[in-house]
This record gives sequence, structure tokens and C-alpha cells, in this order.
Amino acid sequence: MPRPTPAQLAYGSATVVLSTLAMLLLSEARSGISVVIIAAAGLLLGVLVAVTTTIPLTARAKARSRTAVRAAHVPVPRPRVHSSGQSGRSRVSEHSLRR
Repeated sequence: MPRPTPAQLAYGSATVVLSTLAMLLLSEARSGISVVIIAAAGLLLGVLVAVTTTIPLTARAKARSRTAVRAAHVPVPRPRVHSSGQSGRSRVSEHSLRR
């Protein structure tokens, strides 16, 4: 299992603290069991945020690597050099598939 990045730790921790505080203030929980349930919900929410923090980065990295591989395999079109020494301008009216 890979180690969490500092960004994941920061986002997860901030989410746990802020969401737990907000839920405790909004619910006005007074019993011990309700505080434990709210704290567990805040912890689960923080873990969810920490795990999903890097998903877009991973998807972007995969997309970049796929396009880099495709770009490496695509041949670069080169201008045709005519043996007669004429420039390509005189052949503009010809069909592109003719040889």
C-alpha cells in the first residue's frame, strides 16, 4: 500500500476536524453515543477525501503517458523532394494520392 502524500494528509485532517465540528454544532449532540457517531462519520468523510484527492492526478498522468506513447509512434510527415528540382507549388492541382 503506498504512503499518503502530504496533500492527502492535510486535506483529510482538515476534513475530519471541520466536518466533525460542523456536525457537532449543527446537531447539538449531548449524549456520548451521538458524539461518537458524529466523530466516526467525520473520520470516514476525511478518509474518503484523502483517498479521492489523488484520483484526478492519476487519471491525468495516465492520459499524458498514453498521448506520449502515441506521439512517439506516429511518424513525422516529411515534405516530398522532387527529383526534377521543381517546388511543390506546380503540383498543387494534382490529386494527393497520385504518385
